[in-house]
Amino acid sequence: MSDRLTTLASPDRPIDPGVRIGHVHLKVADLDRALGFYCGVLGFELIQRYGTQAAFVSAGGYHHHIGLNTWESLGGSPPPPGSTGLFHTAILYPTRAALADAMRRLAAAGIPLDGASDHGVSEALYLRDPDRNGVELYWDRPRDLWPLEADGRLAMFTGRLDLEDLLREA
Repeated sequence: MSDRLTTLASPDRPIDPGVRIGHVHLKVADLDRALGFYCGVLGFELIQRYGTQAAFVSAGGYHHHIGLNTWESLGGSPPPPGSTGLFHTAILYPTRAALADAMRRLAAAGIPLDGASDHGVSEALYLRDPDRNGVELYWDRPRDLWPLEADGRLAMFTGRLDLEDLLREA
């Protein structure tokens, strides 16, 4: 199967440009602890809860951006380093000021960052949720400010994000 997938890596027709990632559904060990992070720290709203087994949270009243469940993971441990799985969930903030507010929330809750980067197209904070799932909090710069090569191709990079400057936006 992998040979067939390798040959399919460059499709004849790209996916419709209107396609978006709708939500992520995470396996967690403790639902209340996960809700404490996603709702209590990051500020998502609890939309629906199914007892101690599952919950759906969102921003702005959407049916759900993040699903949390313990169906296969109640009391479980995170996957070990070197295993396959989700690298991180990326949460897009609408403005730099909104990302700065997220940084303020993390600092107030004592949640450490794994990293903070300027990618030219975006600025990002990297951290772990209570189940050690990777989380990226970021905002995109306006498209007309994205760095480009001389031939017009995107020229993303990874540089140091000035956290003090970011916090001044909060």
